[in-house]
Amino acid sequence: MHSLHSQMDVLLSQMGRVLSSTIVRLLMAAILGGTIGLERQLRHKPAGLRTNMFICFGAAMFTVLSRQLAGTEADSARIAAQIIPGIGFIGAGSILHSRGSVTGLTTAATLFVVASVGMAAGGGLYITAVFATVLILVALAVLGNLEGRFGLKTSITTFEVTGVNAEAMLRDVNRILEGERLTMHSVQLASMDGQTRLTFSVDCVREQRSDLSLRLHESNVFATVAIVGTTEHE
Repeated sequence: MHSLHSQMDVLLSQMGRVLSSTIVRLLMAAILGGTIGLERQLRHKPAGLRTNMFICFGAAMFTVLSRQLAGTEADSARIAAQIIPGIGFIGAGSILHSRGSVTGLTTAATLFVVASVGMAAGGGLYITAVFATVLILVALAVLGNLEGRFGLKTSITTFEVTGVNAEAMLRDVNRILEGERLTMHSVQLASMDGQTRLTFSVDCVREQRSDLSLRLHESNVFATVAIVGTTEHE
């Protein structure tokens, strides 16, 4: 009887250690993923707090389950490896092709590395997971601000010009864009009450946008020139 009690005590102690270790890993993944997601949420990005938290937590959960359910170490690695194509599928859904350009690449890349943080936390590599989270936050916040400050970040800018001669307007816009080495997308022409409105989009950095706006204002072909929208790339 004493031996049975001893075995039960050992079994309960081992179960307690396993459960406590699992809970710590999952909580760590949720906190780290939520921290990255909060930064994305504050910047009003499509994948925000809950998305990043769930992906990080899910990756950690699958990593923990792969170790506990797999019969061998090889089976454990094979189960965990299926996380990568799954996250790739989600990341591909966040990439959009619009107006001749691509947006959402940073969101997709963030989801990919958040899943790796979850796998590290699920595997018990706490220092690695924390270091990766800090590095991700620095890259998203600091490098993003530097790109904006030095005008390195491109954006899709939509211009609207008006005039009386559609052919002359198109010819002059093409001339100016060739001088700036830019290409226009999503061209739309509309005529009303003898006036033609031309709307087009260009993919450019901040300095190019300013130069293009100045050149358009200097032209005698256009009655009015306006920027009607700007969408920054991630």
